[in-house]
Amino acid sequence: MDREDDAMLFVLTNRTRSGLSAAQFAEMATLAKAFYAAVPPGVKLLGEWAAIDQSHNYTLMEAPDLDTVLRLQAPFEPYAETTIVPVVARWGWTAS
Repeated sequence: MDREDDAMLFVLTNRTRSGLSAAQFAEMATLAKAFYAAVPPGVKLLGEWAAIDQSHNYTLMEAPDLDTVLRLQAPFEPYAETTIVPVVARWGWTAS
């Protein structure tokens, strides 16, 4: 994996909060579009997956540190419950 030396990997699980109004969904969509249009320097989205029912999604993100990820997720707090897990890549596992 080609990463900057000090970058960290994070898996984010975002679960949409229940009971959101149409206006709240629209605001969440506006925030998401703004984020994707201007991903900050030093942050890379390495993969994203969504549940079939659209109730939650998973993101593999590269960022300088946890504080950066928390800052990026803060605007979404009213609309989604987020779990952030620092991870490391694993290669070469065998059955033996």
